[in-house]
Amino acid sequence: MRQFIALATITSLVATLALAKEINVGVIMPMSGPLAGYGQVAYEGVELANSLQPKLKNGDSIKLVLVDTKGDKVESANAATRLITSDKVVGIIGEMISTNTAQIIAIADKKQIPVIAPAATNDKLTENRVFANRVCFSDSFQGTVVANYAAKDLGLKTAVIVTDQAQVYSLGLSKAFTQAFVKNGGKVLKEIRISSGDKDFKAVVSQVKALNADFVFLPLYHTEASMIKRQAKQIDLNKPFISGDGVANQTFIDLGGDAVEGYMFTDAFDHSAPPTGKSKDFIAAYEKKTGKKELNSFTALGADAYNVMVDAMNRCANAEDSVCINTEIRKTSKYEGVSGFISIDDKGNATRSAIIKEIKDGKAVYKSTVNP
Repeated sequence: MRQFIALATITSLVATLALAKEINVGVIMPMSGPLAGYGQVAYEGVELANSLQPKLKNGDSIKLVLVDTKGDKVESANAATRLITSDKVVGIIGEMISTNTAQIIAIADKKQIPVIAPAATNDKLTENRVFANRVCFSDSFQGTVVANYAAKDLGLKTAVIVTDQAQVYSLGLSKAFTQAFVKNGGKVLKEIRISSGDKDFKAVVSQVKALNADFVFLPLYHTEASMIKRQAKQIDLNKPFISGDGVANQTFIDLGGDAVEGYMFTDAFDHSAPPTGKSKDFIAAYEKKTGKKELNSFTALGADAYNVMVDAMNRCANAEDSVCINTEIRKTSKYEGVSGFISIDDKGNATRSAIIKEIKDGKAVYKSTVNP
């Protein structure tokens, strides 16, 4: 009898293994080019999360199919088309910036393939899009966090904003900040427009210095933000500078050097204050793999994008049913992620906390947690 049960168990196991499939999940990231500092660290999180959880509950294995956008929106669109038509992915993780993510979503939405953005924060990304989701906060929340922190915690009354007119991320964050700051009794003395790729900001920083605001808000990505801060230091513009999560990476500190000392910004995660048990476990796995404890927030968000996708797939009777996967993503409630607890609403937007950090001695240091 025991031999019969053992044989039946083995037979069942062999049948299960025989039926197990390899399912493709697409990852679209800027692995080279000016935005590589975002994509490379985020993919670290996706890749490590996949190594820790490479299979679904039914035994199917998950294969990551990575495409490099080079930081370009046309490459982002081409990547989405290739992954959906050629690689037959059931879902896509990416991109990192809002402009490029919008290109992916436009294609994936028509093909009914769910997208989870790790760090694309523009509010309009998910508007009228059924298959667009994110694990990060939105600009309206992040802009309000900066405005409230500046006005209430720091007691700052006047601001100058430098906005990148070529990036929807910058435009959206600038608008959200302005509305919240004015509501708090603050005054925006001027909004100065720049464009991605600009390098000479001497006229900009001179104008900012002449306005003599209490602080400068830079809703920019790290390349332009670091150059502006370096050039501000050259003319002894020593006012507080604050940004959103576009500067939340080591590349910004490396580019800015001692000019970014004291710089403040919003972020989604801090390794020194792990918010969940999964955070601690993931940090330990990251340290074992890399020898480093300093887990970047984009690495944590990349891991969460993967884990939320897998969690949704596990809740579908057919793990290759992209419509079901998307439905389950939008049912995510208080999910214990690496970057914190995440809930995703029926519009694909995440509810989660934000972190305030300050650069001290060349390191991003935790200051405060702001809950929704």
